[in-house]
Amino acid sequence: MTTTDDDPLGARAAKELRRDATTSGARKRAPARIVAMANQKGGVGKTTTTINLGAALVERGSRVLLVDMDPQGSLGVGLGVEPHSRETTIYNLLMQEEGVEVDDAIVETSMPDLHLLPANIDLAAAELLLVQEVAREQALARVLERVRYRYDRVLIDCPPSLGLLTINGLTAADGVIVPLECEYFALRGMSLLMQTLDRVRARLNPELELEGIVATMFDGRTLHAQEVLARVRDAFGDAVFETTVNKTIRFAEAPVAGEPILTYATRSRGSDAYRALAKEVEAREPSRELARS
Repeated sequence: MTTTDDDPLGARAAKELRRDATTSGARKRAPARIVAMANQKGGVGKTTTTINLGAALVERGSRVLLVDMDPQGSLGVGLGVEPHSRETTIYNLLMQEEGVEVDDAIVETSMPDLHLLPANIDLAAAELLLVQEVAREQALARVLERVRYRYDRVLIDCPPSLGLLTINGLTAADGVIVPLECEYFALRGMSLLMQTLDRVRARLNPELELEGIVATMFDGRTLHAQEVLARVRDAFGDAVFETTVNKTIRFAEAPVAGEPILTYATRSRGSDAYRALAKEVEAREPSRELARS
């Protein structure tokens, strides 16, 4: 087949062949389990948990897509991607811009089988623009339906609010993981988050499950942290993961390097914690046998 600069048919044909091959292979894959990381309080470790749980699941053999629903774009920054320089992000897909394909926005990371749908400040406008749309709460679900059969798991990093972007994440998700800092004010907001989950189940997504609550930024040397963790376990019982994620300077260093802590400091306590969490997450999920062709 010949090509010209004016009509690069070969390039387009190659792209179609890759897409066909991906789709053909995807038919043998069960649909990804979609999990939202949600907590309306900022600074509790949502982005850190999204990145490192995703990396730990990849280590265990999963193909994972991370989705940034926070206009700050921290998920991309933590993976060495500069989101503010990207022309195509999750915003363009949510707004269903003509000619924009999901493959135009997906970014490969330094870790094989860990992919990213980045966000940047443009996403802040989506919350206002989507209000005018029909079925606005399902915008993200419509995007993820196009790629759900390419991955084993999709992890959504929700913004620190209970606005429309977070509601989109919860509506698209099968389950929710709540990263919770072991601090009194973080604990106080849990009742509001649980009420939001109940409303989403009642009105938008009856299948939504609380996958679990993970204690983050835990400092076992302080009595306050121990007391907060004990109160969380008393209140939520088995919903709280056994794994706790302790504070470590490695969590601050890894985003500077643009990689998960599992590759930056593979033998650190932080890496061990997220590997243990990934094992717990898999144990709680329904059986994921490959779909028969």
